[in-house]
Amino acid sequence: MSLAPVQVMSYGAEEEKAENARLSSFVGAIAIGDLVKSTLGPKGMDKILVSYSQNQIQVTNDGATILQNIGVDNPAAKVLVEISKVQDAEVGDGTTSVTVLAAELLKEAEKLIAARLHPQTIIAGWRKAVTVARQALAGAAENHGDDAEAFRRDLINIAKTTLSSKILTAAKEHFAELAVDAVLRIKGTGNLEAIQIIKKLGGQLQDAYLDEGFILDKKIGVNQPKRIENARILIANTSMDTDKIKVYGARVRVDSTAKVAEIEAAERKKMKDKVDHILAHDINVFINRQLIYNYPEQLFAAANVAAIEHADFEGVERLALVLGGEIVSTFDTPDQVRLGHCELVEEVMIGEDKLLKFSGVELGEACTVVLRGATQQILDEAERSLHDALCVLTSTVKETRVVYGGGMSRFNDGSDVVDKATVRMFRNVDGHCHSRASHQDSWQRSRCYGGFCPRPASTAHRYCRQCRLR
Repeated sequence: MSLAPVQVMSYGAEEEKAENARLSSFVGAIAIGDLVKSTLGPKGMDKILVSYSQNQIQVTNDGATILQNIGVDNPAAKVLVEISKVQDAEVGDGTTSVTVLAAELLKEAEKLIAARLHPQTIIAGWRKAVTVARQALAGAAENHGDDAEAFRRDLINIAKTTLSSKILTAAKEHFAELAVDAVLRIKGTGNLEAIQIIKKLGGQLQDAYLDEGFILDKKIGVNQPKRIENARILIANTSMDTDKIKVYGARVRVDSTAKVAEIEAAERKKMKDKVDHILAHDINVFINRQLIYNYPEQLFAAANVAAIEHADFEGVERLALVLGGEIVSTFDTPDQVRLGHCELVEEVMIGEDKLLKFSGVELGEACTVVLRGATQQILDEAERSLHDALCVLTSTVKETRVVYGGGMSRFNDGSDVVDKATVRMFRNVDGHCHSRASHQDSWQRSRCYGGFCPRPASTAHRYCRQCRLR
């Protein structure tokens, strides 16, 4: 058996231990907090994110968007990035707040670690503080879920609070009403997929509006009906080009042009058979995720069927949801396919573009928010801001208890945590007294960190008075 050392880590790997590893974690996490701190709150500033690989520019103050677009190597910093992602997925807003709060907690923990407190002791204190803070919030909460008018006022105020730190703050009253109307429409299911957001260049942010129909940013094919009543819709994800040989490097050799014509005729016949199978479903609207080439488009026009091509996957999924249909890829069993239905499909003009509007859909709560703006960056940030507000309002509809904002909840939590901490007696094996209640008079005059002086009980009064002079 060889006693030679074994290489466990890969070549070039670095190992940090003890104080160096702890310091590296603190520095990385605090740096992430300092990075997004300037974007927090109503006075927060935007950051410009430049991607040289994709030649894209983003202007945003959304914490999750910023952290997702920066490269992070530090393990503790990656944890804060994941916290922001989870907050964005679960709540939709507060991504910057949770990152800054976690960074500040680590900053204070660094001081306590330097004072030789064990990390588990610090964590135990935080857990107790979380319990006290939750109890304080529950005690201060109000519930207007049974009063429709008061609950709507709560939702509008919450939407305004959410939008106050976003690009939409200049028109937050308008967008708060718009977001509340959209969320109350889906109050039964709470499914945000039923709310479509369309972005169109031109106009001002205040020109945004809520449409009760479902709008798809696509056009109907050439020479096909532009208005269909009592629509029977087949939603598909299938190839509608000629079935050419798609094997890399494969070639077909013929000895005459007549053979080429025969191959083309066979391809056209195969495509015509496929279109006939689709028309056998007794439809008047066909929506495909992939492209529809000229020849099948002509066949659909001859059958007086509106064909819509290249609907992106997200758009197809939402269409299937709101129309009550399903996405199909094969067409051999028409009797087993669930079609989508709506009362009217028509083309509408928004700005200078034509879009499709589906009215009277199966999912009656479905609606569309149309955003207008001067630049694409403004539209993208407006969409992120509105999405955050919609997520927060959806959560509020599920949990109707609310607390006051403006920092009141923070002060309330902090006051309760401090009160619980100061009446708690901590005993140490060295006989030190850490009870503020034992020396209330001295501690009211002291200015030492944390509100107590960690000195032996016999000299606590004298040292606490000296702390006052520091």
